[in-house]
Amino acid sequence: MPAARELLLDAAFVALAARPWSGVRMVDVAAAAGVSRQTLYNEFGGKDGLGRALVRREADAFLAGVERTLADAAARGIGDPGDHCAAVALWTLRTARTNPLVRAVLTGCRSERLPATAPAAVPAQRARPETPVLRGAPTPTAMADRITDRVAGAITTPAAPEEARRACAAAVRLTLSYVLAPGDSDEAVAVDVARLARALLAAG
Repeated sequence: MPAARELLLDAAFVALAARPWSGVRMVDVAAAAGVSRQTLYNEFGGKDGLGRALVRREADAFLAGVERTLADAAARGIGDPGDHCAAVALWTLRTARTNPLVRAVLTGCRSERLPATAPAAVPAQRARPETPVLRGAPTPTAMADRITDRVAGAITTPAAPEEARRACAAAVRLTLSYVLAPGDSDEAVAVDVARLARALLAAG
């Protein structure tokens, strides 16, 4: 059975799909998770803490999906760096379209329906020792860097490591520009991303 923390995050995610974050009540989240409201406060410290933890969980799940996408490409024998970048582009575009929290983390654009995504300052001393210190959501720049690290680490190319990373970074940022301003189709964007990566590596 999932731990109370995961049950609460799942309940908060479901609640957020039905109403804006301002309308999500802690008592309802606790009831949906089958735990006491005090357990919710013990886990997250308050609604802001719950929101930050929810955003971070979705960001972490997205990055895990990037890693699965790259592992799947490797398992299928795909060695071309452009194809790796294209596969990650498709995952990114599709996930950002269906998960508004991921879109907000990737772009920094947050509607009023969502919890805050800005990194939170961690207080020097907590009011109660059982209240966890909660990290803020990663910034769009940090997310782009993490995606780039994963793609660059997965590709095989004769290019120098710094050249390969620059090519991957450009491909990732092109992808993120399409998250902000969608293109005609995800597949067409993926083709453009692959071309850019290959061209930069060839020019290396």
